[in-house]
Amino acid sequence: MKNWYVVYTKPKWGKKVAEQLNNYGIECYCPLITQVRQWSDRKKKVEVPLFNSYVFVYIDEMERSNVFQSSGAVRYLFWLGKPAIVREDEIKVIKKWMNNPDVSDVTLEAYKIGDLIELESGPFTSQKAVIQEINKTHYVLVLESLGCVLKMKIK
Repeated sequence: MKNWYVVYTKPKWGKKVAEQLNNYGIECYCPLITQVRQWSDRKKKVEVPLFNSYVFVYIDEMERSNVFQSSGAVRYLFWLGKPAIVREDEIKVIKKWMNNPDVSDVTLEAYKIGDLIELESGPFTSQKAVIQEINKTHYVLVLESLGCVLKMKIK
């Protein structure tokens, strides 16, 4: 059965990997946004991947190794010890959103200290938390409504 997987690429290789995979007959998706880049002598509009160093591939689990035909593909993104699978409806939402003419000036930012988030899974589902600390091994979240601090290890 085919699923959407997330492939991590070499830095700034997202578009190139997607093009190579398409040439190999592997269905993939690399959402692109247009940004204005400033050089010393000019400005230029360039298309860059929305998700730096990530490409979504639609492939059967038994054929996952075929992705590495592209020299820019590094590894699969894993979640809880298994290759991360993106649901079809999530890919459709991204495609619909990216094709909407009313959407402009898209940016993607990582979480930062002080952000208020809502937990989507686990025992604290639907609880709001403030990010207090982020490092390579864990997050520290303050759950004010419960009066506690949650430390989450990153695998």
